This record gives sequence, structure tokens and C-alpha cells, in this order.
Amino acid sequence: MLYGPGVDGDGMFRIGELSRRTGVSADLLRAWERRYGLLRPVRSPGGLRLYAPADVERVRRMRRHLDEGLAAAEAAALAVREEAASGEDAAAARPPAAVRDELADALDRFDEPRAQAILDRLLAVATVDALLGEVVLPYLRELGDRWERGDASVAQEHFASAVLRGRLLGLARGWGLGLGPVAVLACLPGEQHELGLIAFGLALRARGWRIVYLGADSPLDTVEETSRRVEPSLVVLAAVSEERVRPVLAQVRALAGRHRLALGGVEAQDPELEAAGILALTGDPVAEAARVTRLVREAA
Repeated sequence: MLYGPGVDGDGMFRIGELSRRTGVSADLLRAWERRYGLLRPVRSPGGLRLYAPADVERVRRMRRHLDEGLAAAEAAALAVREEAASGEDAAAARPPAAVRDELADALDRFDEPRAQAILDRLLAVATVDALLGEVVLPYLRELGDRWERGDASVAQEHFASAVLRGRLLGLARGWGLGLGPVAVLACLPGEQHELGLIAFGLALRARGWRIVYLGADSPLDTVEETSRRVEPSLVVLAAVSEERVRPVLAQVRALAGRHRLALGGVEAQDPELEAAGILALTGDPVAEAARVTRLVREAA
């Protein structure tokens, strides 16, 4: 027996009622459930998907964060995280090193579903900064060290990078929305290592930036054209070694003459680049995102 339209005796209701209570269309609610795990329906004896008041609160939180300018993936993660914080979650008390070890074990075993589940649990209780700074980036550094020692295979390194790249880009969905400053992010020509740049973009997004991401192996003419069109507050070029910088040094300096420019990934700042006013981003991507944000605000 239903108690009002779409409501049963246990206070559960169908998606139409959830839509009515939240002001979000049923199609969009289904998309949020499928993409971000925002909703947690149960099945009625007849097979209907039924929702609870907690789902209403989660949707309302997500809408509030979307109104604040967050990307959908981050808004959903934050809505779930806030719910967990009001109760508890055992994962919240686990030290980051233990989570990294669990993630490393899953990725070393090529167990993508388990790795995704670990990341799901982490996102339910951690900020994007914590996810990146305490788990993902330290794990990637450890993986790189293991690869150099021969303790990790090429296959393991490629598999882990592919899984994490996909997950981080999932979090990046909608990172071009909002009203904050714009950053154009690109890897220098020939550079394929982009995980650090993606992480930097996510950390910027968490601080209100809008991201235009050009990705790996980006021609500098394309970077220049894009920057001319969107007029960014910052252009960031990434490379893991100076070998990528030398062949395009003249173009990089010319680009720096037209836009505020930073170079990330290279260990030390080249005197020629420093003389051209190019900012070196040699530290942790999360810390560097905080520093760049502060510098741009001070200059505004």
C-alpha cells in the first residue's frame, strides 16, 4: 500500500517522488546514480527501485555544491563524504600508508575492480587534496622507484597508470565549469606523462579554477591558439625532463611573453626560462596548486 504518491509504508519512494522532492529530473538522478554512486536504492519485492530520505539529502547536498561551482564528480563525492562524516566510516581512520599498500596490491595483481572499490571508499571520506596528496601521488612516486629498481614490471606500471588516469579524468569531468580563473594545461611536444598534470588540474579545480586541458604531446602552436581564445590567467606546460624543453625553448619563451606561464615537472629551473619570467613548478602538485592560486590572487 502506498502512503501518498510513490511512497510506501516504510517511507521509501520511487524515483518520481525523489525527483519531486529534490527538483532534479529523473533522468539526471539516474545519471548521478550510475556515474557517481550518489543514490542507494533498494529493491521492493516486486522489483521496483525505492529510495530513502537519505537519498534526498545527498541530492540536495550535491545541488548545493554544484551551485558553488564544483564539478559534478567532486560535488557528488563531497555530498557522500559529508554524510559519512556525520556518522563514521572505518576507512576514515585508516592511515594513508595502509590505503596505498592496499591500492598497490590491487594494481600489482591487475585487479581493476578491487582498485576502483578502494578509490570509491577513499573518495567517500577524503577530499580531492587528500586523495592526491596522501595516496595517489605518493603511490605513483613509489611505483616509479620500484620500476627503476626492477621491482615493478612495465606491464604493472602501464596498468596502474591507465587505471589511475581513467579515474582522475573521471573526477575531472566538468572541471571547465565555474566562474574562477582559467588555466590551460598541456604537456610539451613528445611528452606522454600526464598524470602529474591531471593531478595539478584537479588541485586547481578544488580551488575554484576552470581548466582547459589539452593533454599529452601538445603542439605549442595549439597551446598558443587556445590561450589566445580563452585568455587564461595561467598556462602550464609539463615535461619530465629538460630534453623536452630544449627543442622548443624559443617557442616557450615567446609564449611566456604573451601569457603568464609555468613549467611543471622539470627538476630545476633553467636560467633562461627564469629570465623569461616562467614560474617553475617543481614541488608536489597539490602544494604547487595552492602556491599558484595564491600568487594569481595577489597579482589580481
